[in-house]
Amino acid sequence: MQILPFYMVCDESGSMAADIDVLNDALVALHHEISTNPTIADKARFSLIGFSSDAKELQPLVDLGEISELPKLEAGGFTSFGCAFEVLRQAVERDVPALKAEGHDVYRPVVFFLSDGVPTDSDWEIAYDNLLGSAYRPHVIAFGIGTADKGVISHVATFKAFMQRDDSVGPAEALKEFAGSLTRSIVRSVSGARAGAGMSLQVDDTVPGFTSVSLDKL
Repeated sequence: MQILPFYMVCDESGSMAADIDVLNDALVALHHEISTNPTIADKARFSLIGFSSDAKELQPLVDLGEISELPKLEAGGFTSFGCAFEVLRQAVERDVPALKAEGHDVYRPVVFFLSDGVPTDSDWEIAYDNLLGSAYRPHVIAFGIGTADKGVISHVATFKAFMQRDDSVGPAEALKEFAGSLTRSIVRSVSGARAGAGMSLQVDDTVPGFTSVSLDKL
């Protein structure tokens, strides 16, 4: 079976307090869309990592159809990226070999990273470089909302980066659009593989409420 692992890495620092309920609602909708969609229900595997001053794997990689509800993100602490990238690296290096051992064809993991802030840890790029140096280097799509720094968001992304537009929709609507974009991206990627075209990542070039950001060269 062809498996696409994807990881939601979500900022749950104190600055996210006003938007955390909306983000949790968006994750519930995402869970429903994927677990009930016959196109992707048996192909995608999902993990949720929350981070602030530290990071934790809230939901290890799993078929969403096998769980009744996702754990809740809870806002608190400072915005630190390094711990998130380290937990993510460990998870990817654990999950991909395990899926292969089960006899699956495993596609490059996809990470959807979301933050509303600037990292307070000055050495986070070390953990980030370790993640990209992994044998299972993931594609990273980064979304910045609120006060997120455009330069940081563009550097984190390896595939595409988006920033919430200051003069358009509010955080609640933007996060819902983000969840919809994520679902569409996974459906297209898995549908392409089922049609024999290979599971290539297909992400919307435009997301309502967001503007596309140019990426740094790695």
